[in-house]
Amino acid sequence: MINYHTILFDQAQRSIKTQLQTFVKDDLRKFKEAKKQFDKVSEEKEAALIKNAQAPRNKQHEVEEATSILTATRKCFRHIVLDYVLQVGRACRDGHGCYTYHIQLCSTWDRLPRQRALDQLVVDAAKEKRDMEQKHSTIQQKDFSNDDTRLEYNVDTDNGIAMEGYLFKRASNAFKTWNRRWFSIQNNQLVYRKKFKDTPTVVVEDLRLCTVKHCEDIERRFCFEVVSPTKSCILQADSEKLRQAWIKAVQNSIATAFRDKGEEGESSTSTGSLDSGGEPKERSLKGESALQKVLAIPGNACCCDCGQPDPRWASINLGITLCIQCSGIHRSLGVHFSKVRSLTLDTWEPELLKLMCELGNGAINQIYEARREELGAIKPQPGDPRHEVESYIKAKYVDRRFVRRPSDEQLRTKVVSLSKQEKRLSSGSEHLPPRPPPPTPKLRPGSNVSGQVFYEPKEYSPGLQLYWASFARSLPDMAEALAHGAEVNWVNTEDDKRTPLMMAVQGGSLVTCEFLLQNAANVNQQDAQGRGPLHHATMLGHTGQVCLFLKRGANQNAADIDERTPLTIAVEAANADIVTLLRLAKMNEEMREAEGPYSQSGDETYQDIFQDFTHMASNDPEKLNRYQQYDPQRP
Repeated sequence: MINYHTILFDQAQRSIKTQLQTFVKDDLRKFKEAKKQFDKVSEEKEAALIKNAQAPRNKQHEVEEATSILTATRKCFRHIVLDYVLQVGRACRDGHGCYTYHIQLCSTWDRLPRQRALDQLVVDAAKEKRDMEQKHSTIQQKDFSNDDTRLEYNVDTDNGIAMEGYLFKRASNAFKTWNRRWFSIQNNQLVYRKKFKDTPTVVVEDLRLCTVKHCEDIERRFCFEVVSPTKSCILQADSEKLRQAWIKAVQNSIATAFRDKGEEGESSTSTGSLDSGGEPKERSLKGESALQKVLAIPGNACCCDCGQPDPRWASINLGITLCIQCSGIHRSLGVHFSKVRSLTLDTWEPELLKLMCELGNGAINQIYEARREELGAIKPQPGDPRHEVESYIKAKYVDRRFVRRPSDEQLRTKVVSLSKQEKRLSSGSEHLPPRPPPPTPKLRPGSNVSGQVFYEPKEYSPGLQLYWASFARSLPDMAEALAHGAEVNWVNTEDDKRTPLMMAVQGGSLVTCEFLLQNAANVNQQDAQGRGPLHHATMLGHTGQVCLFLKRGANQNAADIDERTPLTIAVEAANADIVTLLRLAKMNEEMREAEGPYSQSGDETYQDIFQDFTHMASNDPEKLNRYQQYDPQRP
């Protein structure tokens, strides 16, 4: 036993200890040197990529120099990677070989299995060396002008990542710095990471809401832009081949997102337009989508501002259609200038659709581009740089540079015409109740128009035009007055301090009320009698308008100078529909106050009932004609 133990100890000393010492002193040292070289070349490659990305497209010599450096660095990087992998594999193999030899040494005294294990290590090392030499030879012959990043788009991957790779991203800060990030397309989103273990940062939450295009107006090469309604992200690839691959991948992702949503039955409604049961809400118009209805209006088939065909967005307070790039610019103006909505993803109320159909690109451009040719301004074309389109849109809607201001005589003629003519919405799409006669203010003797005594105001203004256009149910004239600077809450001090919204109620049109509300009309402003629009709508028995004002936050508790609330007026007029609406609104408000500021109790039923009344008021108003107008002399 002592002899056998001595022999075992001696073999262990010569085989395992010697090999372990060699592994620690030589193999690990080579491994550390390979890692150091790998880190150094990685930094050099990163620097070469940055220099290549910064090379301006108009300086060919700098481009050629950067490309040559990048190609050489990539080739060197691949050689070092192979050596690094070889050292890692060799270290793992040697360590495993020592362990295997030790186990066999302890389990058997037969020399043959131990010799076979050593021989196998020698054979594996020789084979690995030949493979690495072959790979080094292949690298020498390979073209490294492009990287080997995966270029194909695969939507069926197990992890949901359709494509990934490095891109430069331009920051949105004042310095417009460029940073290299790892981007990926996954779950219909575009995301990036700064480091591997970082939480992904979402660039585009829903690819259905964005578009992608080449970006040639930047000094850097290989740039492309991902545009969404809320922001624009400029990215840069390492080569033209990679840029095309990413653009195609984003386009395919957009198409896939629409296809998937269509298969789920959600293509006609927005992601937020489902009720608590998960079923799509009923469409606003029978048999026609918002897109079909709006694009059927002449001029609406192209973007109002740049002419891009097949627009999918709209500005609901202006009544125009927009492409995705222009819609993003409109959003950046603020809702006090433009309120953007999707024609395909959002739910559209009937009155909003009728508003869009009454206005349209042609009518609005006649107003906001009246002096464009006279001033020599060039209208943007599809594909023009974003900053040029943005500059034009701001000049058009914010500065109103191209609007033609009317003369005093033209304004007077317009106001007189609106105050005397019995106008209807030109589209004929709204069923209107008989319009009551206009309010009769004090007459000024001596004023005469066409043989009739006419109330001559002290001053003609765009506000007065908006006032009478609201009564005349003429949306184009209302839009023109706003473009000329009319205040949407203008007060007629010579007519009981009434506002355009009160005159729209007098005119009996739900669409004109909607237009004024979309342009920030105050639903609670009172006249000289202490009555707001809700009072006037209740007195006239206009159920649709009552419903609209309640949805917009009208105060049903406000009382006029006779201490009458809208509910009091509705009860005295025996208008059951309006009484029901007012009591429902009051009940809903009390329930929410009792259950706390974050309570949503009663909202679903409340909204459903109001939705039904709104649809009826827009599409079947004759069903709501079961009322009597308020008579203050009635006992």
